[in-house]
Amino acid sequence: MVVETDGYLALIEHLAMNMDIFTREGDTGEESVEDVATDMVASNIMAIFEQNPELHSSVRFQLLKEADSVVDDLGEVLAGVWGKPATNEQIIFLDEYIALVKNLFDTAVSQYD
Repeated sequence: MVVETDGYLALIEHLAMNMDIFTREGDTGEESVEDVATDMVASNIMAIFEQNPELHSSVRFQLLKEADSVVDDLGEVLAGVWGKPATNEQIIFLDEYIALVKNLFDTAVSQYD
């Protein structure tokens, strides 16, 4: 649906090319990179469900599986910082990145309308 698309692979490349954001020091909060990324992906998937209440349960299940894959991929690419506190710059980047991933999900869901 999403994780096997060229668009998603391009986003993974974008993430890899911006790894320097995850090596810089900065102001941090209490939440780890993992917590921030997981919460953002979950919030965006819930938004898709709210925006598309007519989605069949099988499509919803597939979306959840793909969202898990997105989190797994993020964890793999960001393994070195996954458990560390997220900096403000990292949170901003992840917010923008996951919004782009949501756009891919929105496009995929629109094909089921």
